[in-house]
Amino acid sequence: MKKVLIGIVILFSFISCKKSEVTFEDEIVRPVSKKVEFGFKYSDFNVIKDTIKKGDTFSTIIQKQNIGNREVFDIVKKVKDSFDVRIIRKNKPYTLLRSKNKTNKLQVFIYQPDALHYYVVDLRDTTVVAYEKTYPLTFKNRTIGGLLKGSLSETLENAKVEGSLASKISKIYAWSIDFFKLKKGDRFGITFKERFINDTVYDGVEDLEAAFFEYKGKIIYAFPYAQNPSSGKIEYYDEEGKTLKNFFLKTPIKFSRISSRFSSNRFHPVQHTWKAHKGTDYAAPYGTPITTTAAGTVEQTGFTAGNGNFVKVKHNGTYSTQYLHMSRILVRRGQHVNQGQVIGRVGSTGLATGPHVCYRFWKNGVQVDALRLKLPNGEPMSGRDKSRFLKTIAPLKWELDSVSNL
Repeated sequence: MKKVLIGIVILFSFISCKKSEVTFEDEIVRPVSKKVEFGFKYSDFNVIKDTIKKGDTFSTIIQKQNIGNREVFDIVKKVKDSFDVRIIRKNKPYTLLRSKNKTNKLQVFIYQPDALHYYVVDLRDTTVVAYEKTYPLTFKNRTIGGLLKGSLSETLENAKVEGSLASKISKIYAWSIDFFKLKKGDRFGITFKERFINDTVYDGVEDLEAAFFEYKGKIIYAFPYAQNPSSGKIEYYDEEGKTLKNFFLKTPIKFSRISSRFSSNRFHPVQHTWKAHKGTDYAAPYGTPITTTAAGTVEQTGFTAGNGNFVKVKHNGTYSTQYLHMSRILVRRGQHVNQGQVIGRVGSTGLATGPHVCYRFWKNGVQVDALRLKLPNGEPMSGRDKSRFLKTIAPLKWELDSVSNL
């Protein structure tokens, strides 16, 4: 019997709470935990917080606050140079500050178009004042590290880090790491700078400060550094001051997998014969962007029965690359292309059983295995900068190493 009575009390309390919540929502008055916001002390006002709904305008919102049509027209006219009332959009938050006396008169209207900015229309004086404010941004460094438990994206997501950081990291390491070949249990460390609005609201990742990944048993560091501080041009270097940016990218497709390697004797899946396969196949979804692995000039574009749609790029007197089986070609013969520029889309044209790109590589006119070739690096750091660089990265490297027990 005692348990039954306790259950009835709990049920009654729950129903009472739900009822008060419904009534509270109907009055659109929100509980206010902050004492000061937008530069106003909330204890001086009756505060209403709400969002713009379909059909709402600045005029209709303040008209509901016992402000007549003529007065609304005058207010809109007075604030037009500081606040364009037409910018109000559905689902954006706004705040009303009303007087605490019996009139409950609207004193201030505040509209937030995004997390960083807000507009204030101050009605407390007959002149009416409107202005825009921007919250201060603060930046905080954060370091994560340990052992990979999945892909880079999964690792960052589990650490509640903005997903765009994975893309930034993959671009920085494009010359040295194929992220599809990272394994669970590989060590990593990442230091990055995060943005906070008004010191409290997370606003994403600003910059990568330092990183390392274990790749094929080797630790590869990345530190941003400007050799010429006046230019401000940032490049990424390892712990010895060697540039990560090589003459060639590792792959022509981001986040792909190798479906067939360079071979002197491979069974062709379409022709059903044993023959040489002088390229590396990267499987990827239909339409995936294909990028040139180095800067150069488009030497050929076209179609053949075996290659399908293809592009061939001449990089210099020694190296050329070719990209086969495209669904679309996005460059023309004679066009200069930059490293990483999209030149086509993945397809299955020609002799292909599924969507992929066959990546072929020439050195001095002979087709070679790009995965086995020792490719040229980019420009190394000049000697006079190295001591300054090593001094700069010392605390960053210590922080990375400490989170991963290196």
